[in-house]
Amino acid sequence: MDLMKFSSSSSCSSSSSKFVLRTRRSIGKRKRAGFTLIELILVLALLVIVVSIAAPAMARFIRGRALDSEARRLVALMHAGQSRAVSEGLPMMLWVDAKTGAYGLEAETSGPQGDAKAEQLAVDSTLQLAVPELKAGTGAATTFKDLPAVRFLADGSVDENSPPTLALQDSAGFTRWLLLGKTRLGYEISETSGQ
Repeated sequence: MDLMKFSSSSSCSSSSSKFVLRTRRSIGKRKRAGFTLIELILVLALLVIVVSIAAPAMARFIRGRALDSEARRLVALMHAGQSRAVSEGLPMMLWVDAKTGAYGLEAETSGPQGDAKAEQLAVDSTLQLAVPELKAGTGAATTFKDLPAVRFLADGSVDENSPPTLALQDSAGFTRWLLLGKTRLGYEISETSGQ
């Protein structure tokens, strides 16, 4: 019987000591599971450094997207003008109003009610659209309603007095150029003026 009591008391003390050990281990684990203030500050400092490096690149990316998007939209309107000129057999005028930031497409001659298919678009408020002056001795610049214009002939080509370049510029000075191709069949987007 004494052996029984001894073994039961020893098993009880060993289970209580296991409980104490487990409790101490779990408390120790809880202390290690969290982050210290220094670790949090270091992680935040690293995040600030990464964001400060990435932010200017993201700003340039977004700014470049606005320029590229507007340039593609202008080229798409030019393609529409060429297609209309060929399909209707009439010259089409893509006019540019640099002061208001608007541009559009109309038939050169329209009936008394005007051109029903005329389109007018405006550039993004952060962009400016410009038509550089023609070089001296190249003839009179093409205009439409007293505005500089690109004239698409009935065969789809660009009139020889149309501006060879158009410029889109953002507030930071980045520019996308639309340059007339050598074959005079359309404009291409470029990051340089090509001069």
